[in-house]
Amino acid sequence: MNGEGNESLSKATKSILAKYGIRLNKNLGQNYLIDKNKRNQIIDFGDLSKEDIVLEIGAGIGTLTIELAKRAKKVIAIEQDSNICEILNQRLNEEKIDNVELINEDALKIEFPEFNKIVSNLPYQISSPITFKFLDYDFDLAVLMYQKEFGERMNGEVGSKNYSRLSAMLYFKCDVETLTDVSCESFIPKPKVDSVVMSLTPKESKLNPDDFKIYSKFCKALFQHRNKKIRNALIDSRHVVSNLDKKEIKKRLNDISDEKLNDYLTKRVIALNPEEILFVSKELNPLFND
Repeated sequence: MNGEGNESLSKATKSILAKYGIRLNKNLGQNYLIDKNKRNQIIDFGDLSKEDIVLEIGAGIGTLTIELAKRAKKVIAIEQDSNICEILNQRLNEEKIDNVELINEDALKIEFPEFNKIVSNLPYQISSPITFKFLDYDFDLAVLMYQKEFGERMNGEVGSKNYSRLSAMLYFKCDVETLTDVSCESFIPKPKVDSVVMSLTPKESKLNPDDFKIYSKFCKALFQHRNKKIRNALIDSRHVVSNLDKKEIKKRLNDISDEKLNDYLTKRVIALNPEEILFVSKELNPLFND
């Protein structure tokens, strides 16, 4: 460990797991933070007050939950594993903490109660779908831990290996900032890769909900074939953007007379920035769905 503070959280975590006979499953994303300094840093990044209602996904045995509850008005803690959930419930009772709403459900399958901030050490296997789900909600700030490679894709620059559907989707919704790296040594069981803590701060969107829905649909189709030309990517993923068959999609693409749009269709997906993808999406959506 890297100091006394880390050792104490490590010992406490191992003691709780031993007490209840819990063996963590890395395949379920059960990697528990045992670095007290990093835990406190993550909570500090949340800039919490007694006015905040915090959403936590993958609460585990309460490493973040209990400390969040001391600073916030309320914590909505979601934990899918029923055994782990019961342990957390007992810990909350022992600590006499009564401002945590503990939900034993799959976070991807439920509607979230009202909240204004998110602070979570996310289960890594749901990083992508849970992040897209967050974009459907209004919030003030999210402080989230991801695998480092995933965090790099959140800020992927156009044309780079990290440019992805994720970075294109976040572009219109949030300012994304890398806050701190977290070593794999800071967890049990130790994952194979390092992690990173990111912040998402929603920005005033230029898009109305209908336009963002169209943009989202086209991003999903295009980035399934990120190295192909726009025209070919849309043909290959036509089922995402249209009910038309391949022959009709090809015909409609061939009949386009707009020079600017035709120019974009010949470029590779990763060469178009989000504003250009939005233009293509809004131009083609009525063409593919009339």
